[in-house]
Amino acid sequence: MLKPTSAFEVDMPESDGLREPAGSKQPLSISIVETLSLEIGNGKLPPGMHLEEEWLCHRFGASRTPVREALRQLAARGAIEIKPRKGAFVIQLDTARVIEMFEVMGFLEAACSSLAARRHNTQDRQALTQAHQECIEAAERDDPDAFYVANAKFHECIYGASHNRHLQEQTVGLRNRLEAYRKEVTFHAGLMAISIQEHAMVLHGILDMNQELAATCMSKHLDTLRSDAVSMASIASRRSESLRRQIVR
Repeated sequence: MLKPTSAFEVDMPESDGLREPAGSKQPLSISIVETLSLEIGNGKLPPGMHLEEEWLCHRFGASRTPVREALRQLAARGAIEIKPRKGAFVIQLDTARVIEMFEVMGFLEAACSSLAARRHNTQDRQALTQAHQECIEAAERDDPDAFYVANAKFHECIYGASHNRHLQEQTVGLRNRLEAYRKEVTFHAGLMAISIQEHAMVLHGILDMNQELAATCMSKHLDTLRSDAVSMASIASRRSESLRRQIVR
């Protein structure tokens, strides 16, 4: 079986059955991008891992053309880095870079919240209220996995309620790059309760059509995540170092 030649070897499925079916309108490269994006986001493909073309072709049952196109798209998203004569690697962010990205994320999400306060409709109000309730219920069950999903839904509802597709795309793109770090925070003790309180303030600002309040509360909410950026980056670094040591052994 072909395996990725990487400083980080992980157990991966041999094939995902992503061969493009007859009549399919979605290019195979898009399916590969979606799968790899998800696995980079949830940590299955750790920072620094070498995504070898031959292994990817074998895994997805694809030729080099869709694989290379998928890698180009992932590089454009900032999820991977393509190094000349070395290949593609999952992006490995240092602590300073993570902090900078969270700062930008704070501005983008505040902008989404401000526009949502001004532009939301009845459907947006219902979706936001439901997502917030799902966060509360997950926290009451002490279920970090369910809270992680509900939390993402709450933020995505805000992006949608801004009714600005370009802003929404930019925010989602940066959010995806930070997903692995954001997920680590979700499992920190006590953070669910803090997040719910902060969500409630953001929701209050949006539903009251108070743009300043919504934006300010969202900025403070992102500051909570940013304050843990150093520890999150350190966690990722320790994890990568642990994987390196396993390879050496």
